[in-house]
Amino acid sequence: MTTFEEAETEETITCLHMTFYHPYQEEKMMFRCLNFCRREQIRADEMAKFGRDSNVCRYNLMDSRVSRIQFSLQFYRKLNSSELGFEIKNMSKKTKLIVDHTELSYLNKIDLPRKCIICFGDYQILAEIQEGESLDYFQTSLRLTEVPVLQERCLPSRQPILESSISCSLFPSQSKSPTEIDENES
Repeated sequence: MTTFEEAETEETITCLHMTFYHPYQEEKMMFRCLNFCRREQIRADEMAKFGRDSNVCRYNLMDSRVSRIQFSLQFYRKLNSSELGFEIKNMSKKTKLIVDHTELSYLNKIDLPRKCIICFGDYQILAEIQEGESLDYFQTSLRLTEVPVLQERCLPSRQPILESSISCSLFPSQSKSPTEIDENES
């Protein structure tokens, strides 16, 4: 038998892809301590914590308005299943955490959907789970975007829209139809 035949079967590793956005990132550089260059491998029994306390949190956000520990992610295997997932818990006493449309108060936790948006304050994080098999480790892959995640995710479809089907509710500031004004009128 060759060493290739004797080698352990390679397992795929679950990866949590996270895309970060904050409107003042360019000025305040609150993501400067995050590693956007490579995937990071984390033991399955460790919690991934996000916040401003570098002694406790693996992922540091350099912003005095962020809690010492803002939120945590716990990797787990679902009961009586081979399916793996993440649980997200709000660790901030002052700031609510919103996961898609679910608002989490202090110490509330829920299963992280396969694809969702996590919001607190002005922070927006798009989280996407890439499934794997390993029970020993998971990975994180971080990315920075200059476009608001909410805007990026809520882009209209590429299908043409008939002019007659545009609703005034999409443009609340235009409550009346446009009027034509002569250049000489003020």
